Amino acid sequence: MNKMKILWNFMKGYRSLYIFSISSIGIATFIRFIWPLLLRITVDSVIGDKPLDVGGWLQPVFSGLFQQLGGRTSLIQCLWIFGLILVCLTLAQGLFLFFKGKLSAVASEAIVQRIRDKVYDHLQYLPFKYHVNARTGDLIQRCTSDVETIRRFLAVQLVEVGRALFMVGFALSFMLPMHLTMTLVSMALIPPIFIFAVIFFLKVKKAFQSSDESEGRMSTVLQENLTGVRVVRAFARQSYEIRKFDIRNCEYRDLTFRLIRLLAWYWSVSDFMSLLQIAVVMILGTYWSAIGMISLGTMLAFSSYVGMLLWPVRQMGRVLTDMGKALVSVDRIQQILNEPVEDSGTGNAQNYLQGNIEFRNVTFGYEHDKPVLKNISFRVSSGETIAILGRTGAGKSTLVHLLPRLYDVQEGAILIDGRDIREYDKKVLRKNIGIVLQEPFLFSKTLQENIGLAVENYTEADIRDAARAAAIDDVILNFEKGYDTLVGERGITLSGGQKQRIAIARAVIRNNPILIFDDSLSAVDTRTDATIRLELQKRPQRATTFIISHRLNTLAEADRILVLDNGMIVEQGSHLELLHKDGMYKRIWSIQNELEEELASEINDRNAELNVNNGKEIQIS
Repeated sequence: MNKMKILWNFMKGYRSLYIFSISSIGIATFIRFIWPLLLRITVDSVIGDKPLDVGGWLQPVFSGLFQQLGGRTSLIQCLWIFGLILVCLTLAQGLFLFFKGKLSAVASEAIVQRIRDKVYDHLQYLPFKYHVNARTGDLIQRCTSDVETIRRFLAVQLVEVGRALFMVGFALSFMLPMHLTMTLVSMALIPPIFIFAVIFFLKVKKAFQSSDESEGRMSTVLQENLTGVRVVRAFARQSYEIRKFDIRNCEYRDLTFRLIRLLAWYWSVSDFMSLLQIAVVMILGTYWSAIGMISLGTMLAFSSYVGMLLWPVRQMGRVLTDMGKALVSVDRIQQILNEPVEDSGTGNAQNYLQGNIEFRNVTFGYEHDKPVLKNISFRVSSGETIAILGRTGAGKSTLVHLLPRLYDVQEGAILIDGRDIREYDKKVLRKNIGIVLQEPFLFSKTLQENIGLAVENYTEADIRDAARAAAIDDVILNFEKGYDTLVGERGITLSGGQKQRIAIARAVIRNNPILIFDDSLSAVDTRTDATIRLELQKRPQRATTFIISHRLNTLAEADRILVLDNGMIVEQGSHLELLHKDGMYKRIWSIQNELEEELASEINDRNAELNVNNGKEIQIS
């Protein structure tokens, strides 16, 4: 019932359209029930000589109409009148069916548009932690396939519930006045068919959910493969990826095949019961008509009514099936909507920060009992450049991710300009912090649009200035379409260094007082690295900058270097200060220098050997 309530809330604002749509199907159903009655009147009271006996509340209506048309004497000479009436009724029925279809379609499309917008909007405001753990393929499947399942139910099957109710109501009101016993015979198997449909719905609901979740897992594999196509090709892992997809595909096939078997059982059994019901009515109706117990027209009317009645009742299985699928989809969508959105905070901080930062006894862990950062404390003055060095897993990225509050500290505090960052509105905080992540992401747009993504209004001069700061302006101008060059999905048409520099340009275009480079210079050469850092230092308002890198030449020019190990700051100071200490930084510096010297020596020896060989070849020739 809770899921039905959720679906009912989704329909808010469009319920009146469904009322009109169901009313239209009610009128169309009533018109359809008139046909067998006209057939009975024609056979019994026009072609035959039986008195007009419709029975019930329709008796005075048809008696008056029958007399106005001249009675049996006139009508038997003009049987075409009944044909004309049937044509008019058919046109009227078609018109109301059109209204039914249009109204339900308009309502369902508007509702699912609202659902899509609501889910997409909600996803934008979910915390960073949720998206890190979520499966992208499954989210896409919920936003597309599940929403489409709801649309189909709202567009078609919801109105069919109204049709079935009208069918049963009109059947009783039309058939009971004609013949009580024949009515009971005609409806004998309807309760068993309906009960069977309900039991089937309860049985098939879990099967639909299993199939839906399996499709989500298969979509995730597909999405990951297409996203990581370069990695797959680079390591020649096509066969492995095919096997992995085949496993998920077979799982989805087996679960869907199980669902199809259940549906086959339902339709087979319900078909048998429906045909049995029709057979019973035909056999008894023919016999009773032969012995004069009922008229021929009554037998023909009941034969028509039972076929009309059984179809919607039998169709209830499909209605309940689609309702089961829709409720599963509603539940899967509601799971997203139930996720609490990120609290942006209520602080009324100034729109521009100075960039004075203090970490005060900060402790943080993704799991409460496993801290990644332990009692971190240091201060940064506005405009200062801080380099962070440490082995993989030391907590470097975690430390800088705390600044824009992608995660919140568990113990201690981070202060910007003397205020705890938890007092700042997150939007204000993030507008003042430019961050270039370790894995740059570019959208499938032009280079200009990718660079200008961070600001609402930008000029060509702003774009060029940011590109020059990222040492990418000359490269872009060499492209055939320059800044209007369309970037492939996730920036796949660019090299790793080009993607990183576009991401840097996107970060610096806002002139943020705080900049974070999370190992985002790793894909550029040493000269370009130095050029970017020099350009950033030339900018009118020098930002407080955090640089994470394993390239010591990059870190050496920072105002201060923090060395992290096992979540703690084990050393800090300038490059020269750390070289005078016998610590981790000095050891890493020595190792890198020794490796560079060995490499240079090896290259020189190889070049000398090649020169000697070339000289011997010249002498021989």
